[in-house]
Amino acid sequence: MIGRLKETGKLAALTALVLATPVLAGASGRTANLEDRLLAAHNRERAAAGIGPLQWDAKLAGSAARWGDYLAELDDIEHEESDPDDPDPEGENLWLGTKAAFAPEEMVGMWIDEKAHFAQGAFPDNSRTGDFADVGHYTQLMWRDTGRVGCAVKTGAQYEVLVCRYAQAGNVIGERPF
Repeated sequence: MIGRLKETGKLAALTALVLATPVLAGASGRTANLEDRLLAAHNRERAAAGIGPLQWDAKLAGSAARWGDYLAELDDIEHEESDPDDPDPEGENLWLGTKAAFAPEEMVGMWIDEKAHFAQGAFPDNSRTGDFADVGHYTQLMWRDTGRVGCAVKTGAQYEVLVCRYAQAGNVIGERPF
């Protein structure tokens, strides 16, 4: 019985720490530990669904930063066209919001919020609304075969943009996300 109480206590302490992470991270600055916080936001949602964690990839982060610089100059978002002959294409999620107003967890959280429209099935038939664009960020974040992510936050004149790049790319037509 004592062993079970100790395990329960450890689980409760771990749960409290996970729930407090955004608060603790926010206390040290809106973008402090940016990479760790973006990765943790992705992996919390994946863990909740029983999907393996993503690993941070510096090469993907560099690719995201390069495209983020362009989008910051544009002060808008648009997806980068992929090379149809690329044997290892990157997946991409984009977010745009008022600069200096959102924590990294909130940015990723807006993609996770698409879960409300998600329906199991083969992509692109995964949206309760009938429009895969309503769940495409969520399905990329959760894609079962994706193992690496790299992100960058860039600031334009009016907006802030988050670009995350993923390998292996998700949202493959005819495949189940998870």
